[in-house]
Amino acid sequence: METTAAVGVRTGELKSLPEQICDHIRELIIADELEPGSWLRERDLAQRLDVSRIPVREALLMLETEGFVRLVPRRGAMVSTLTLAEAENLFDVREALEVQAAKLAARRLGAGAQTPLLDLMARAEAAAEAGDRVALEAANAAFHHEVLALSGNPILESLMRSIAGRVRWLFRKLPSRDPASQLAKHRELCDAIASGNPDLAAAVAFAQISRSRINAMKVLRPLLKDG
Repeated sequence: METTAAVGVRTGELKSLPEQICDHIRELIIADELEPGSWLRERDLAQRLDVSRIPVREALLMLETEGFVRLVPRRGAMVSTLTLAEAENLFDVREALEVQAAKLAARRLGAGAQTPLLDLMARAEAAAEAGDRVALEAANAAFHHEVLALSGNPILESLMRSIAGRVRWLFRKLPSRDPASQLAKHRELCDAIASGNPDLAAAVAFAQISRSRINAMKVLRPLLKDG
């Protein structure tokens, strides 16, 4: 009988086994525990995770779609290498999607409307005050997800989800960001969206992503290959 303990399956987990295996391998790649250029073979992964090869094969197909691996017939899957060109492309897509999400969120909410972003800001501030970086990272991720949800555009949300893993992979290569600076940026964006002014919300989101791109690329240029 196939077991799932090795991939951390929880009782009541809504994700399928291939999705959970995909999540597990993705996290190993993001954490550089599976290095770029290394080979992943179905049989080895199945033995390591104590599952059959079929869900592993499905998980690798998902990871190829996300850009984390490249499937090579009769050889297996090679862990992809994040390049400077891809980093720039990710910022281009973030700019297009997140700026539009902020604009739509402000338009839908209207001035003075209560927003769940305020609760998420409070969670992030409490985590920062407690020095809990894990909780802070989770609260910050939830903040960005909520902005997308508030846009009311499920296609936009889906497109952003498709690159979310690679964006995390990119930022994991950067030094830890200052919690106070992160909170200030989120507070600025939260206030702009809550104002109900779509143009202001879009301008704030654009400025923040532009600054993030400049700072990130300064660090990434010596680390990543051209491509």
